[in-house]
Amino acid sequence: MTSGSTTATAPWFVRPPSSDHPARIFCFPYSGTGASAFSAWPAAMAGVEVCPLQFPGRENRLADPHYGTYENLAADLVAPLAPLLDRPFAFFGHCAGALPAYETVVRLGEFGLPVPDCLFVSGQTAPHDASSDRMLTLTEAELRAEVEEFVRGRGIEPRPDMIDVGLSVLLGDHAAALAYRRTEPVAVRCPIVVVHWRDDPETSLDQLQGWRHYADTVDFRVVDGGHHDFAKAPDALRTLLTGWR
Repeated sequence: MTSGSTTATAPWFVRPPSSDHPARIFCFPYSGTGASAFSAWPAAMAGVEVCPLQFPGRENRLADPHYGTYENLAADLVAPLAPLLDRPFAFFGHCAGALPAYETVVRLGEFGLPVPDCLFVSGQTAPHDASSDRMLTLTEAELRAEVEEFVRGRGIEPRPDMIDVGLSVLLGDHAAALAYRRTEPVAVRCPIVVVHWRDDPETSLDQLQGWRHYADTVDFRVVDGGHHDFAKAPDALRTLLTGWR
């Protein structure tokens, strides 16, 4: 990769994408999180480089203005992604991260750029059903409790200042989710694999069926684990995420 392309993509990646692997998977974090949501994932899986995206307004980009809407985020991603679409690639989006992942596929197609060989959406209802998400009904106090639970779930005792920062990020992402509306499905030109976590209390397999309208080929896979178990990169998920090549 040239220094120019590294400079252009640097804010969006916690590590510069490499040219050493024959394929890439770009990972979209869910609401309130950043690229660190994939910190337990290996740098590559079966020859596929793992490229977690770092959205503005969090972690090492905390000083950057929030992206505002999923549509804005998708539009802003086109330029940094474009030089990296020179080999087979896939998108993976967990929970609300699946929505900007989908919107980015739409935007790439509109610009005549390569679209993913596969779009993986994990634990998230289809765009036209997204407004029914339980998280969108929560008050600020309830969202704070969600942040505290998440931090404790990672084995960290939450400090008030840590929770304040996390809540600020989540509120920005929450506003983007509230503003997001697609009333009619728009199909993308790539297969979609919908991942359902067997013990996920947030979404059922039936609730995910709306994705059937978003591509000619839509496959549903059930993986053992709960809503946040994707972060551990379990073997079943790794096998699924490298099977598209």
